[in-house]
Amino acid sequence: MAVSVQATSPVWESVLEHTKSAQDKNCDPLFWAVQLSSCLNSAGVSLPSIDLAHLLVSHICWDNHVPITWKFLEKAITANFIPPMLVLALLSTRVIPNRKFHPVAYRLYMELLRRNAFPLKHQVNGPNYQKIMKSIDDALHLSQIFGIQVSEPGLLLIEFVFSTVWQLLDASLEDEGLLELTPEKRSIWPTVTQDMEIDNSVYFNEKRNDHHDLLYKGNTTMAIEIIGEFLQNKVISRILFLAQRNMPSHWGAFIQQLRVLATKSVALRNSKHVTPEAILHLTSDTSRVLPREYKRISQQEHHAVIGSGSLKSSPGPCRGTNPSAHWLPIDLFLENAMDGSQVAATGAVESLTGLVKALQAVNGTTWHDTFLGLWMAALRLVQRERDISEGPVPRLDTCLCVLLSITPLVVANIVEEEESELIDESNCSPTNQKNEKQAPGRCRKDLISCLQMLGDYDALLTPPQSVRSVANQAAAKAIMIVSGFTVGNGYYECMSINDMPMDCSGNMQHLIVEACIARNLLDTSVYFWPGYVDARASIPACVPNQVPGWSSLMKGSPLTPALVNALIATPASSLAEIEKIYEIAAKGSDDEKISAASILCGASLIRGWSIQEHVILFIASLLSPQVPADYSGSESHLISYAPFLNVLLLGISPVDCVQIFSLHGLVPLLAGKLMPLCEVFGSTSPNASWTLPTGEELTSHAVFTNAFTLLLRLWRFDHPPLEHVIGDAKPAGTQLSPEYLLLVRNSKLSALGKSPKDLLMFKRLSKNLKFSSELVFMDSFPKLKHWYRQHQECIASTLSGLAEGTTVHQIVDALLNMMFRKISSSSQSLTSTTSGSSSSSAAGAEDVSMRLKLPAWDIMEGTPYVLDAALTACAHGRLSPRELTTGLKDLADFLPATLATIISYFSAEVTRGIWKPVFMNGTDWPSPSANLFMVEQQIKKIIAATGVDVPSLAEGGSAPAMLPLPLAALLSLTITYKLDKASERFLVLIGRALNSLAEGCPWPCMPIIASLWAQKVKRWNDFIVFSASRTVFHHSRDAVVQLLRSCFTSTLGLSPSTIYSNGGVGSLLGHGFGSHFSGGMSAVAPGIMYLRMHQSFRDIMFMTEEIVSLLMFSVRNIANSGLCREKLNKLKKTKFGLSYGLVSLDAAMTRVKFAASLGASLIWLSGGLTLVQSLIKETLPSWFISAHTPEHDDGEPGGVVAMLGGYALAYFAVLCGTFAWGVDSASPASKRRPKVLETHLEFLANALDGKISLGCGQATWRAYVTGFVGFMVSCTQKWVLEVNIDVLKRLSNGLRQWNEEELAVSLLGLGGVKSTSPTVELIIRIGV
Repeated sequence: MAVSVQATSPVWESVLEHTKSAQDKNCDPLFWAVQLSSCLNSAGVSLPSIDLAHLLVSHICWDNHVPITWKFLEKAITANFIPPMLVLALLSTRVIPNRKFHPVAYRLYMELLRRNAFPLKHQVNGPNYQKIMKSIDDALHLSQIFGIQVSEPGLLLIEFVFSTVWQLLDASLEDEGLLELTPEKRSIWPTVTQDMEIDNSVYFNEKRNDHHDLLYKGNTTMAIEIIGEFLQNKVISRILFLAQRNMPSHWGAFIQQLRVLATKSVALRNSKHVTPEAILHLTSDTSRVLPREYKRISQQEHHAVIGSGSLKSSPGPCRGTNPSAHWLPIDLFLENAMDGSQVAATGAVESLTGLVKALQAVNGTTWHDTFLGLWMAALRLVQRERDISEGPVPRLDTCLCVLLSITPLVVANIVEEEESELIDESNCSPTNQKNEKQAPGRCRKDLISCLQMLGDYDALLTPPQSVRSVANQAAAKAIMIVSGFTVGNGYYECMSINDMPMDCSGNMQHLIVEACIARNLLDTSVYFWPGYVDARASIPACVPNQVPGWSSLMKGSPLTPALVNALIATPASSLAEIEKIYEIAAKGSDDEKISAASILCGASLIRGWSIQEHVILFIASLLSPQVPADYSGSESHLISYAPFLNVLLLGISPVDCVQIFSLHGLVPLLAGKLMPLCEVFGSTSPNASWTLPTGEELTSHAVFTNAFTLLLRLWRFDHPPLEHVIGDAKPAGTQLSPEYLLLVRNSKLSALGKSPKDLLMFKRLSKNLKFSSELVFMDSFPKLKHWYRQHQECIASTLSGLAEGTTVHQIVDALLNMMFRKISSSSQSLTSTTSGSSSSSAAGAEDVSMRLKLPAWDIMEGTPYVLDAALTACAHGRLSPRELTTGLKDLADFLPATLATIISYFSAEVTRGIWKPVFMNGTDWPSPSANLFMVEQQIKKIIAATGVDVPSLAEGGSAPAMLPLPLAALLSLTITYKLDKASERFLVLIGRALNSLAEGCPWPCMPIIASLWAQKVKRWNDFIVFSASRTVFHHSRDAVVQLLRSCFTSTLGLSPSTIYSNGGVGSLLGHGFGSHFSGGMSAVAPGIMYLRMHQSFRDIMFMTEEIVSLLMFSVRNIANSGLCREKLNKLKKTKFGLSYGLVSLDAAMTRVKFAASLGASLIWLSGGLTLVQSLIKETLPSWFISAHTPEHDDGEPGGVVAMLGGYALAYFAVLCGTFAWGVDSASPASKRRPKVLETHLEFLANALDGKISLGCGQATWRAYVTGFVGFMVSCTQKWVLEVNIDVLKRLSNGLRQWNEEELAVSLLGLGGVKSTSPTVELIIRIGV
């Protein structure tokens, strides 16, 4: 102890003797203090003295526990001889553990606590503050107990205040016998006691038992009341909030104990000064984030912006907003995911989870409203898809995947994340006692309530015709269970329409519920919800006739042809069924493997929504079959699996299947599976073949083609590299490539299982799945790498000369002879333009065929030279266009994989611009004249319907239809294909490339292509014309700006068009794309047009400035239309600004948020992380610095319009950040957040410090800063942790200059441990 050391000093011996003498004489405390002051001054002791505090407390406890010594102690505190906080700390270690033996001491301790705990300002600003706090730490062992090894005095002050309240709490619980009811069942502090008034000496006689019980109970009540006073005190409650932020596990244990006190304490219920409800409210999270109401109008306005979080519309007139307003970004994200022109490397589950969490945080909505908004957005997506026009794009199956597979997985992620955090919190209590009981979290409860409410939206729940029977089946299952009719799955799978209960009326709600039950989000008790099903529906009297199905398989039936066909056509209903098929596919006979592969790629893949994530993982796993234990061949073991692998490759090639893999985030993994197949089968000669059950011959070329063309569709192969895009502007964002896909794949597999999110995912996945963490690089596939390098070289420059006599030259010669047999006997070979050879012998067809029995990679290497020779020969008249087209088709038929090289070579030649255009005259080349004029008129009609005026389109017939020679050749090749299932995967590949290429060519190349294709496939006319109309925006930046403006006006209901006058999601996205009316194409909403156009737009960097300008333009329109001029003028003339016309301003703010969410969504979807960071680092600072015309509020500066504009930008900027980075650190993109965010906040701080001159109005600037910081404080608190403490201090100081003390403290307090000291000092200094 320190006293033993102090007592050896002459000074402290003298002080002790003086105190004992005064004690014996019962001297007046003031006289004692005067003499003590003289003694200390003569000894040169600085005050307040730490040693004196130790001496006096040790003197009292317990040999001199008499009233006069306590009076001496109090006088020493009031005279500033000793530091009050240290005295309280020293007393707590002695008095509280002995309170039952010394109840008076406990009462006196609490009296001293009441008098000295709250006036902290003087103590913090006094001398020796740091040494005093260090002494408190030594006395209470705070750093050790709380596990924070930082000796900052501010942090120690937080720990001291927290420990003081906690000790009183534990003492009260123990005194009432309630400590056993707490999760820890014991206190981390020494046990506690009680006390009384100083002057009443009778209570110092500890033997007076008749008063003991009364004093004991009174002390308990007093301790509880002091806890309430602490929680109610502004300064102390703020300090406790910092404890909550920086000591979460200890705070959690404290809150649990406080709840026990609030619910069980008799003393609390009997107290006249504090109630259980007040205790619980004062410790709730919502009362701590921004503990007190803002004092200024601007703060009220900020709450009006961030507080409007309900699904219901704001009161009053608010055109352009509806219950879907908050969730507009979800609608846009889902619709954007339907664009089949791009396959995403990041899955929709991950992206949508981050988006939903961001919207919930920023809008401040409950999870009930958030989940309801999510389900409704997904249902709207399905409804827009009901009557879509036909075309080679993802269709209804992909939309149903989003609704019934992706969305439940998103909800599962959020629900499981919350519940795992609750378990972690209970398991991380200071006593480390595990809590094995898990109660449903708030998210799960809100999910249940929102799904019940979902049944009220009948219009959204009508199932599409193709899934009506499945919905009825789900409803029938519920009816039978409610009615007590128990049957197995086999009953439902063989139930026909006639067998179903009458009036089962299945809808999309029943399918959603089944998808949630399959993922353990719900149980079958939901079948008993009121109105969920009609329990009075009649039930079939007998079980229907059994047909082969999944139940037969599970009972052990062999895979007969009839059973296989049934399983292909019917999706599995459980993971066990899919695991059974996977086991057969992995270990069965060759025929069984093929049957199992067909089953996996059938209905279970497309419409097995409850098990879809498992099916695609099983398929991906089967694409890498294990090496058989007895395998000893020299070639790859994959060769023997050719028929089996081919079934899998063909099964996942349809457009919807590829998009489903993309939505589930398995594109990188699938690419890593396809590359070995391409390498092996592309390196194998086609001599060996396999006879399929259908009698067809399968060669290595066919397997290679199917794997290779599927691989190409996983990255933007059809888009030229950035450096070769025509024009100056480059698109933003990362362009997918094979290397990038492998990088993502390696990164995900390396990190797999290391995050809590992965551990939750593993619980849902099949135990039969094994994930390899082996890293894969392009170097592992030398042939593929060589082709990819040649592909890039072909795009970058013209082909170099081909040396005669080489293997490649011989292959080129053989290919040309095969393609152009009729002219192969001419005097000069077609290769002469490339290789310089003079002649080549004409070989017979049989000889050529034998010479081309080569591995596919060898043929791919020679293909560019073949194309160069053929195109050159056609340009010089040695080859007719028809002969060229026929030859190209023969080449593509011989090895369809050469389509990749045909696309890359012709695309490169078009971008080089060295080929003369050719006339599409109907003689040499196909003619579009039959419908070119009609197509151009339809294009103009579509564009005009979106609110865009582009009068510069050339009329059909005004000039001869011409195309660059390579483009004409590619187009002619595409229209030779038949529209059958076998050609679909090739047409998807080449069709997208043709569109991409034509978009960069001068007008009217795209209408010409559209005309020819519309002639070929009349049922695709609407899709083809719509695709062609997007080209307009590639030729006119002004058209893009007009389209963006139309998106804003239609969404907000500000459009003059009656079609879009109602505003909202319906006006922005309309009814999707399709012929919904008789007489041709219906209008395409501007949002649909933008989402289908932006993917391939070359210059999107300018969009940030345009969208900011459109947002501010929308704010002015909203203010002028939503707040009439009379009300606006009265609003500004009132004393408090918001007191008149509050409803109108609230409605205007709601619409402003709607406009900002639209702008943020367009920025994020258009350019992703790159564009968002450009906005925050460059565009917004530039906008604030640039001069702007003041907002016209009848000449009044700082008007409502300016304020709305500032908050709109703040909401817009925060939304953009949360979309790109997330509100937490779960996404990889969040790693880039700290640098960009700190740069922006430093800009704000510099402007607040006066280091930067601003061009915008002060009202706009103030609204932006307070809004942006306010959103960070209330919605994205984890962001603040990543900001440099100096920047936070500067921002906080700037906010205080605006009298925004609450916001300044809140910001600084969220900076983590590093900011605790300055935060505490600020809290105490300003007294908030």
